[in-house]
Amino acid sequence: MLKDLIISMRPKQWYKNLILFVGIVFSRNLFDFSMWFSVISAFIIFCMLSGGDYMINDILDMERDKKHPTKRKRPIASGSLKKSHAILFASLLIILALSGSYLINSLFFIVSIMFFFLHNAYTLFLKHIILVDVLTISTNFVIRAIAGCLAISVLISPWLIICAFLLALFLALGKRRHELVLLGEEAKGHRKILEEYSTEMLDQMIGIASGALIISYSLYTFLADNIYMMLTIPFAVYGLFRYLFLVHAKNFGGETERIFKDKGMLLSMILWAVLVVLILYGVPDVVVRVVGGV
Repeated sequence: MLKDLIISMRPKQWYKNLILFVGIVFSRNLFDFSMWFSVISAFIIFCMLSGGDYMINDILDMERDKKHPTKRKRPIASGSLKKSHAILFASLLIILALSGSYLINSLFFIVSIMFFFLHNAYTLFLKHIILVDVLTISTNFVIRAIAGCLAISVLISPWLIICAFLLALFLALGKRRHELVLLGEEAKGHRKILEEYSTEMLDQMIGIASGALIISYSLYTFLADNIYMMLTIPFAVYGLFRYLFLVHAKNFGGETERIFKDKGMLLSMILWAVLVVLILYGVPDVVVRVVGGV
């Protein structure tokens, strides 16, 4: 049962909560180790909240998931995990997570509650409204980014909000397209909202979202204090285009975490992250701080 509980928490999707660390990086506090306890605690709390919400989602979608070629193998949908056990564990997980968020600070606690309620509102009814479904997913990414800043009490950049929103929207639209292609005629049986979408419409929206994201990120680098941030643009653009290639040619999109298994995507993300740190903190300063920390 323990294994089924862990699987139902979907730890493979906890990578989405890594966006909580963006605040400490771009506020130039990466080497302020006094802040790391708070941001790591915030990350763990959001993983617990996400895990509890995913279990609630699986309980409510149990019958629909049984019609899906891969989701029917999930513990709750397959029957290997009892519904009553899942409800009890999810409740305890959420209570512990919200209690922990209050210990960090009151603003982080409020944002954690917002994340919890919006996630469940999506599960209950927002995911059945065309366009609102993908916008809600994107908003939850923004809440994660804001939570990371509030956990360490740093300024919330408007560029962080817009770029996080557009990136999440881009990924959400890619997932909807993948579901349409994968399920075909059975798509509306699994997720009723899919009958409102078409691959042509989603392709247009993906194009708009990716274009807006590239422009927004480019403007951020142009207006940043360090002009060398513009050097990161090619890596960001390559990552977006590589993902589009994987969605169309390799049928990625349904499980976004698969991008970490693609060498091109993984290399571009690593190079982008390393370059951002070196530019924001300065090469000599990074070396001194890292060596000093060791």
